[in-house]
Amino acid sequence: MDLDYPVAAEEFRTEIAGWLDSNLPEGWGTDEFEMTDEEREAWNKEWVGKLFEGGWICASWPQEYGGKGLSTMQAVVLNEEFAKRGAPMRGDFFGDTLVGPTILQWGTEEQKKEFLPGILEGKTGWCQGFSEPEAGSDLASLKCKAELDGDEWVINGQKVWTTRAQFADYVFLLARTDPESPKHAGISYLLVPMDQPGVEIRPIQQVDGSGEFNEVFFTDAKCPKDNVVGGVNNGWKVAMTTLGFERGTSATTGYRRFQIELDAIVEVAKANGKIDDPLIRQRLMQAHSKVQIMKVNGWRSLTSTLNKSKDLGVMALGATNKMFWSEYHRDVMELWLDISGMDGLVLDGIYEEGSTNPNRIRGKASYPVNAMQASFFFSRSETIWGGTAEVQRNIVGERVLGLPKEPKPSKPS
Repeated sequence: MDLDYPVAAEEFRTEIAGWLDSNLPEGWGTDEFEMTDEEREAWNKEWVGKLFEGGWICASWPQEYGGKGLSTMQAVVLNEEFAKRGAPMRGDFFGDTLVGPTILQWGTEEQKKEFLPGILEGKTGWCQGFSEPEAGSDLASLKCKAELDGDEWVINGQKVWTTRAQFADYVFLLARTDPESPKHAGISYLLVPMDQPGVEIRPIQQVDGSGEFNEVFFTDAKCPKDNVVGGVNNGWKVAMTTLGFERGTSATTGYRRFQIELDAIVEVAKANGKIDDPLIRQRLMQAHSKVQIMKVNGWRSLTSTLNKSKDLGVMALGATNKMFWSEYHRDVMELWLDISGMDGLVLDGIYEEGSTNPNRIRGKASYPVNAMQASFFFSRSETIWGGTAEVQRNIVGERVLGLPKEPKPSKPS
């Protein structure tokens, strides 16, 4: 690890801090600060406008496409300052962090002009259409197909675990466009409008009543012929670029949410006396050590990026980081429940009938979870989405350590 923040980056940090001081509500981030659900919803909309005016949405994009053209270290300090204040810094994660950079790298000039402005202004919502019922960890087995009919692609198939599909204007979709090719070939990356006949969205209700995951069914849905990103049948390479953006945007800030949550768990242990249990203290210290490892690994990842490293160790770092934090979070939420005891089972969350705020993980009137209960439930999914822990182990074992590939299931004779 060889990480040094240059003077220019630190000067930029001062600029960001000043802007946040001027634009965040007074008292933001303190224990005394409160907002009603309606106030929060109104502020979220206002905040996106402020981010756009300040040029902070997609600030690392080139200036010719509406960004500030930030250097890597400037982008890092931008993330760090917003994270320190707990200030939202994006209009739409799927748009400005995943599909936007993918279009910048692979898209045509026409695609950039059509889709990037809506992402920059926070006006276009996106979702990711990759996983299918029989193509999750083995994504290349996807069966959703797109057939060219004149100037349009006609799409048929199903996607699942599609986060925020019910709020999205577009889906960046992987579909099989050449069924005769090997499974990693013959796949294309399409930009498909969601508000059209032939697109059916069914929310998957979680045990706590939240429904941010969805099943999406396509029945003769359509998108223009020119909405292929990166060329027809080149979707696998394009998708791997998108997944790389998904895992590489918060190297030095990703640990912060876990630190804040762990601090809250320690306070629960102090309040109910469990802190005096030596086994609980040991587990809390193990959790603390793992959060510090995440912090150091973030610096290692950033150093590799700055040095433009392309060796197998970099690949392993991405896989191990995802595996490490997701399994940590599952385990620490089980620790929280052990510390809380029966109190952790009491549904004392706040439910407000009629709320339309889609950015908040909510329960339902009959099952009002609090923030820690919602985190416990969500942690169960984190070892699955973005590449399962088992797949990450295969990547490290096969591509880095050189172990034999996992045997494939035998085909019926």
